[in-house]
Amino acid sequence: MTLSVRSKPYIIPEYSLTGDLLAFLTCGLQYRYQNKGTLPPSMPIQLWFGEFIHGVLEEAYLEWRDKNLKDFPWDWEKEIRPIEMLIDKRMRARGLNPPSNLFCPYNEEGHKEGFCGDLNHPHKLVASQRAEATINTWGPHLFPLITSAEVRLKGIRDMPHYQEGFSRSNYYGITGIVDVISSVNLEVHSSSNLLVKFLEEDPLFKEKVQALDSKEYEIIMDYKGMKRAPLSSATWDYHKWQILTYAWLRSRQEESSPVVKGILFYINELVPFTKDMQDIKEDVVGENTDIVPQGNDLKEILKWKTNTPPPPLSNEFKTRRSLRLVDVKPDSVHRSLGEFDRVVDEIENCLLKEIKGKGIQNSWEARPEARTCDACDFRTFCNNPDPLSQKPTVP
Repeated sequence: MTLSVRSKPYIIPEYSLTGDLLAFLTCGLQYRYQNKGTLPPSMPIQLWFGEFIHGVLEEAYLEWRDKNLKDFPWDWEKEIRPIEMLIDKRMRARGLNPPSNLFCPYNEEGHKEGFCGDLNHPHKLVASQRAEATINTWGPHLFPLITSAEVRLKGIRDMPHYQEGFSRSNYYGITGIVDVISSVNLEVHSSSNLLVKFLEEDPLFKEKVQALDSKEYEIIMDYKGMKRAPLSSATWDYHKWQILTYAWLRSRQEESSPVVKGILFYINELVPFTKDMQDIKEDVVGENTDIVPQGNDLKEILKWKTNTPPPPLSNEFKTRRSLRLVDVKPDSVHRSLGEFDRVVDEIENCLLKEIKGKGIQNSWEARPEARTCDACDFRTFCNNPDPLSQKPTVP
């Protein structure tokens, strides 16, 4: 009797827009150790804050929707702090512990390692200040517009430069998670909504909506636990590609309507600290930002010195800097998908080099940059760390 030979398992590689695309573009070597290896970072500042703010805003929306918490501003200790502690507990269960300079780990059970408050008055550190500012700034305008929260997106594309017998697969998968706004909710809440006001001020948005055959359309959103990127930076382009790829994924879901706009919220802009102010001033002086300060805001930014506290910028200026609208056009979506293909091709080539025995550091490129290296646990044995990297900083 002849026994058949079991065929090799057929695995389609899967890539997420944030966990893979943006992580690899930030630093290929860090991505290899952190995402593809068994060396999770002990204190992943950017990763922790990004997950924290997504979780807090999602839970805050559910509280607003299900418990009728419609009156803003929310009290931090009574209404926001319990949400923070719930998200912190979930993240700790996954091995994501908060950096001590970002979040007070106080809870009702009492003392914890790294405890920085007392039993009645936990400290409102950086992450809490930004969570509170985001909920009370955007919650009243954003929550009423959300139709679907945390929508999981998934699609499949041809593997770029596929070679039979060499490539791992002839396809790869793309995944992502977004919040969705529908045209129905926009119409209902248009009278005094700040977010609707910003959309209506955008001529491209009006033009796109008027050209639709149907009145039904959608807007997708994502939150970024960072400051607004400079216009000339690669990050500015990466975030646009991300939103446009989300739009493509959403368009492939049966229940979706045409996606006409993407929205990015840059959380750090609402509560800027010293490093944020350094970057903002540099962008303003270098004319490298699309949100140009006027009047007293411009004066405060230009006279600000690094060794002094951040200046008192207006809420209007900080709010506008925290919001970015991304136009969704077929040609732009096509280009963003091409860029995603290119990055996947780079990642696959790095993997294949390592499989062939070239070693991790010879297969994956390090992209040294002070802020990235500061937050990286692997810089001590990296072959190309940024020389200015010294210690972890506020994200």
